[in-house]
Amino acid sequence: MASSFSASWLRGDPRALEFLSDRYCRRAARAEAVATAASRPIAPALHEVLVARNARLAPSPARERNLELLARPGTTAVVTGQQVGLFLGPLFTVYKAASAIAAARALAEETGRPCVPVFWLQTEDHDLPEIDHCFVPRSAGGPLRVALALPDAATSRVPVAHHHLGPSVTGALAALRAELSSNPHVDEHLALLERAYRPEATLADAFAEVLSTLFADEGLVFLDPRDPRLAPLAAPIHRRAIEEAAAISSKLAERGHALAKAGFSEQVHIRPGSPLNFFSPDGAAGARYRLDPASSPGTWNLVGHPEGASVTTAELLSWLDREPLRFTTSALLRPILQDTWLPTAAYVGGPGEIAYFAQLAPLHAHVGLPMPLIVPRARFRIIDDRVRRLLDVLGLSPDDANAPRDELLARLAAREAGESFESPEAIEARLLSTFASELARLGERMAAVDTTFAQAISRTDKTVRRGVSRLVARYSRSITLRDQVTLERVERLRAYLAPEGAPQERIYGLPYYASRLGSHTFMRRVIEACEPFSGNLKDLKP
Repeated sequence: MASSFSASWLRGDPRALEFLSDRYCRRAARAEAVATAASRPIAPALHEVLVARNARLAPSPARERNLELLARPGTTAVVTGQQVGLFLGPLFTVYKAASAIAAARALAEETGRPCVPVFWLQTEDHDLPEIDHCFVPRSAGGPLRVALALPDAATSRVPVAHHHLGPSVTGALAALRAELSSNPHVDEHLALLERAYRPEATLADAFAEVLSTLFADEGLVFLDPRDPRLAPLAAPIHRRAIEEAAAISSKLAERGHALAKAGFSEQVHIRPGSPLNFFSPDGAAGARYRLDPASSPGTWNLVGHPEGASVTTAELLSWLDREPLRFTTSALLRPILQDTWLPTAAYVGGPGEIAYFAQLAPLHAHVGLPMPLIVPRARFRIIDDRVRRLLDVLGLSPDDANAPRDELLARLAAREAGESFESPEAIEARLLSTFASELARLGERMAAVDTTFAQAISRTDKTVRRGVSRLVARYSRSITLRDQVTLERVERLRAYLAPEGAPQERIYGLPYYASRLGSHTFMRRVIEACEPFSGNLKDLKP
């Protein structure tokens, strides 16, 4: 079974470091990366689009200053990004933004060069089922899933940039308000969401409006690659991806084999001979398809097209000249576009992104781009007042919530029982010990009387042992479940800290925590707790 690349990399495994350097850990290496990025100024045409796009967001003098800095030679960027999930998606979205802000500040302080945090809105993707919902913790009954009702969400291939929220967002907001109504800051946070998440708004615009408001004081800059004004600037990257597809895929496949040999798997599957971009044959707002080499040279099959359509290289390049917005990037091509457009000193990523950056060194080398620092995002586990009370009354630590439920219940039951109840193991040992000694004594007495008596003793021994085992199992269940209150508390604790066995930050969204703690108070606490160059899990105790 393949090892987790990101986990191996974070703990400094030499096997992983062969594929992705941990330069972010060393101050001298960070300074070198900043100096390299500072030599690559942003193009004026790109800067003009950034200024216009960010002018539509929440007012922010800090963002305006950062945009001015980006126009100056020598300014660098720390970039992060995420899919535009409903109500900002999982908590790690805001952790990534806060991490980019913290890293940009740290690099600026270390090097004396201006460094701007940039959030890349991942609007080119088409996987609606990954982003059309948000989870809210509940004290009982498991997480509440609040979702949009988007037509054909499961089968849509249209980039999410072109999807409007639609009327179902009103019901999603109402469900949030109903669930969170008892929290002290619910009106503040829901007002923010309701201003942005309107039926006529797109998923991307609503997402950017909320995130830009939360980080207005920090000057977070936003980039949307689906802005039509940026399409001509992306065209050279898409052209190269098409024309050099065979060479690029060969180098990436070689890298994948090396990762497999080292005990890791590819995060992103490489299709032999296929370019790393998607094409939308029916227009920019139409379905997008991967391209696979067809049997005829110079022809590409549109993977998944209902009519099995194909297109020639000449046709693709013609469309690229006339309507470049028909082309979108894959997960491996997006960093190349990012690092071509921006003076990227560092990219802040989660475990999955760290793993696919391990694949990318040959691609960066192929196109002549320096690989930026790869910095792990901050990881937090929120211990709010409800969780603290549960931990205190149960006498547990936050890490205990990751234990299997039955194991945790048995441990609590044994501890609470004290001397009132023996442990199941002790009872079983005592019963069987007494029985075994008496049975052995009887066998010795009967050996000379009845030579077949030993068989009866053996059968009886097995029968009694099975019976004792069943009895002790029932005893264990009885003392484990005797306190229904403890059971319910354990279930609530696990639901808050490890919902469905997953990290809290990967399941729950911001609305619950913002409505309890206040949107800006919570964001400030997250930013303050960010350690710029550490991927360690921290408990956040607002």
